[in-house]
Amino acid sequence: MPQAPVQAKATTTTVAEAHPNIALVKYWGKQNRPGNYPATPSLSITLDTLTTRTEVNDATGGDEFFLDDEPKNDNKVSACLAALRTRYDIPPLCIRSANNFPTAAGLASSASGFAALVCAIDAHCELNLSKAELSANARQASGSAARSIFGGFVAMSEPDWTATELLGPDVWPLTTVIAITATQAKLTPSSEGMRISAATSPFYPAWITSTEEDFRQGIAHVMSQDFASLAELAEHSCLKMHGLMMSSQPGLVYWNAATLECIQVVRTLRADGLPVFFTVDAGPQVKAVCQPEVATIVAKALAAIPGVLRTMAARLGDGARVLAQVAER
Repeated sequence: MPQAPVQAKATTTTVAEAHPNIALVKYWGKQNRPGNYPATPSLSITLDTLTTRTEVNDATGGDEFFLDDEPKNDNKVSACLAALRTRYDIPPLCIRSANNFPTAAGLASSASGFAALVCAIDAHCELNLSKAELSANARQASGSAARSIFGGFVAMSEPDWTATELLGPDVWPLTTVIAITATQAKLTPSSEGMRISAATSPFYPAWITSTEEDFRQGIAHVMSQDFASLAELAEHSCLKMHGLMMSSQPGLVYWNAATLECIQVVRTLRADGLPVFFTVDAGPQVKAVCQPEVATIVAKALAAIPGVLRTMAARLGDGARVLAQVAER
């Protein structure tokens, strides 16, 4: 009697999505202990238009990682998996990740990337981690990824250095206009830049102490929805961070000519009465945070600047989440 055909074992594809966040009160520097702990607290907003989508499957051999359909040997991804495996039972995985915005160019792709990855692994391997646990695991791969687990306005501080959501994305619905001034990866990655600044900048100790007060004020401004005060504080934090970078040896200059021109235009717009302020992370892209009713004016002004390749507008977004789990044979 013929035997029934053997059914192939079902495999599951888990798909997760996360958005980058931009810090309004910046962090730059790491604590001197294992776990990738930031040296300072930070306050950020999670954006909605920029997206990392990550798919996770069981792998037949060792781990595999693809970024935008290209195979990659990524030390940070490998380290993230190794750290997770010290605590959880995780099989070899095939990971496919894609960004709809430039990677490693100062738009927080590592934040959204590792938030999406940790979220996908949690669901795929049925770890049942809490939001705080997801944030802690994401932080160990990328400090800012801890904040992308949450949406809206997000804070991260001691003692546990996991992020918490201060205001949901619909409570104070600001808009961020992003001026893209370059698409190539930055020459000095953030982790290396932080190491250089901590070791060489004479301003580093003052940066650590002053950011503590910035963080306290920033939370107060967010909870009271005081746009004018938040604007002054965010620009001050941004300029202090870049001053710290530039005073390092070698000096870390992430801006280009268009970056500086965008900053000047945003300052002029606010001086003319428009509710808008700038912030810039470790890269040449300028983020202009504004009230939604002036976003079109801000975008038009930034797009007219020579060297601005394009602009993008983003509202406040949700935290990392699983989109689907599909069983296939």
